[in-house]
Amino acid sequence: MKRFLSSQTIWFHSGIALVRIITGLFLAYHGWEIFDAAKMKEYQAWDMFKDSSSGAFMVYLGKGSELVGGILLIVGFLTRIACLIVIGTLAYIAFFVGHGIIWYDDQHPFLFVLIAMLFLFTGPGKYSIDHLVFDKIVH
Repeated sequence: MKRFLSSQTIWFHSGIALVRIITGLFLAYHGWEIFDAAKMKEYQAWDMFKDSSSGAFMVYLGKGSELVGGILLIVGFLTRIACLIVIGTLAYIAFFVGHGIIWYDDQHPFLFVLIAMLFLFTGPGKYSIDHLVFDKIVH
């Protein structure tokens, strides 16, 4: 109980892996819409994209970024690069596609930004491909 109430980590590697994998699954799920032509057309019809010459490109880039970033997070490969992709994509969604009301309306995309920032700072943890590949190089 003392350790549970202390500021020390508990189940760090397992907890980081669990949150990273679930976050990646959510992102990949949203990015999977890239294969749904009707859904992609619906996004392209939104006001911020419909009059733009690059509207279709932006919609596909965003969904592709969610898919790729999510898959990379699931397996824990190139995690910090995946985090930069997720941060850029979901911050754009929160502040430009949405209205930047991160405390309410655009809270969900901004929460993905915060979670990606967490993994940018902590790394993917021991249960990741990054740990298997890159920790041998660094040490």
